Amino acid sequence: MALFTLPPKATVPGAYPDFLNFVEGNVDPDVTLTRRTLLPEWYPQSGVQLTWPHAGTDWAYMLPEVTECYLRLAFEIARREPLLIVSPEPEDVERLLREKLPAAVCDNMVFAACPTNDTWARDHAFLTVGGGSAGLELLDFRFNGWGDKFKSRLDNAINRTIFDRGHILGGTYTDCLDFCLEGGSIETDGRGTLLTTAQCLLNPNRNPQYGQSEIEDILARRLGVNHFLWLTEGYLAGDDTDSHIDTLARLCPDNTILYVKCADKNDEHFAALQRMEEQIKAFRTPEGEPYRLITVPMPPAVYDEEGDRLPATYANYLVMDKAVLYPTYGSPETDEAARLAIIKAYPSREAVGVPCNALIRQHGSLHCATMQYPRGLRFA
Repeated sequence: MALFTLPPKATVPGAYPDFLNFVEGNVDPDVTLTRRTLLPEWYPQSGVQLTWPHAGTDWAYMLPEVTECYLRLAFEIARREPLLIVSPEPEDVERLLREKLPAAVCDNMVFAACPTNDTWARDHAFLTVGGGSAGLELLDFRFNGWGDKFKSRLDNAINRTIFDRGHILGGTYTDCLDFCLEGGSIETDGRGTLLTTAQCLLNPNRNPQYGQSEIEDILARRLGVNHFLWLTEGYLAGDDTDSHIDTLARLCPDNTILYVKCADKNDEHFAALQRMEEQIKAFRTPEGEPYRLITVPMPPAVYDEEGDRLPATYANYLVMDKAVLYPTYGSPETDEAARLAIIKAYPSREAVGVPCNALIRQHGSLHCATMQYPRGLRFA
């Protein structure tokens, strides 16, 4: 019995006329490439990757609950764009998906067999650079489990494995394994600006041999960026990534920054996020102009069974071609405020909420679980 159903008369994304126009270049993208650079999330896409949870991951104690969340993610992604699912048990995952989801949605999925430690595709998947003479470059950076906090050997090998097996076509593999970098730790606008946090990128548990200027030089060469915005304030309790930027603030089209604002003076985050807000207000574009600013609220505090706070955040959303998938946490007031803020930042896209209380139990959320790939690549 299907768990989710498509709206009346809907088909797989490839049949939508506006989708066909988009991929065929008949609709202008949000950014025109004028240089070799790391592509922004809102650049036209070829699809999205998920790395599926299994009993050999830290999800084992709550596997049915998190699987329900991944089913919803798979449905919302694959009804709009192609979906690549990485799993050591691809046949079992496909069987489950075909049991629970419409056939037309499942037909928009590709399954890649690969051993995995965990599920956080944002941090172990390729980062894609475009606009240069080499075409689309799939950059494979080292993933070390957020500073050797968790096992990561298998996840660090996923990119090479799925590329060598032909699951991602149309790009050039680029070995960057001499440098540790996670997708959740950086934001780019496709015009040379990179937003990040000092707590993560300058942490000695990542690249201890380099200082800030050396890291900027490396990122400038490899990602094609030249304007760095460093946050030194702000954090989320329960975050074990050393303050990934995608939990706090996001670059958006039209020189916009969306960021988390805490209004409760009694919340432990209040002072730190106020200081972060002042930093963001002081940021300037390469042209010297202030950024347009949009805020999302803090959701009500969520705690685990041991009473530790979990890193619930509305900043951890995924931008797709026609939609933004954003996490919800069972709080109607703040969930709706987040939806309205996301619509303001991405007015041409539908804002689609996905319940993510299960994901934050392992200290991540929706953006952490996904990785988008730009138009020009193909899953097989």
